[in-house]
Amino acid sequence: MDNIIRCTWPPEDKLMIKYHDKEWGVPLHNDKKLFEFLLLEGFQAGLIWRTILHKRENFRKAFDNFDFNKIAKYDKRKINSLLKDAGIIRNKLKINSAVSNAKAFITVRKEFGTFDKYIWGFVNGKPIKNKFKSLKELPARTELSDLISKDLKNRGFNFVGSTIVYAHMQATGMVNDHLVNCFRYNK
Repeated sequence: MDNIIRCTWPPEDKLMIKYHDKEWGVPLHNDKKLFEFLLLEGFQAGLIWRTILHKRENFRKAFDNFDFNKIAKYDKRKINSLLKDAGIIRNKLKINSAVSNAKAFITVRKEFGTFDKYIWGFVNGKPIKNKFKSLKELPARTELSDLISKDLKNRGFNFVGSTIVYAHMQATGMVNDHLVNCFRYNK
């Protein structure tokens, strides 16, 4: 193990450490990547992130490299093939949700120009920088994630409860929840 001080949540798992060090909390403004995280966070519901992260490349292949335009057009045949794919989470509700979320995502893009403009509008385009010293302080949800969740649901999204939305905000850098002693906190 290296001598870098980081958040205490990535276990001794190289993929989790790489995710923490390179992706988690980095402000993300690319619609395709924002959709990828929205899809993956939805599949995480009831599971741990490690499970999803280790299946991420399988999800990438199964879901056409997270192309929301293609996913929005999935038919019953494609959904049935996904239900047989052992490389992903084979949950019919979550798979159907990925398709309906792709459609809702496209609708939001039509209204706002980009999903990025829509979602980052909730934080005025700037990450919220928290000052947590321990994992116990990190919330599972906030009033803001409640508000975003409600708005997403009103726009036809599924599997976007407040906890999932807050995890999405953390992953995409809308909030900086790296612990203050973590080397990523000020980056």
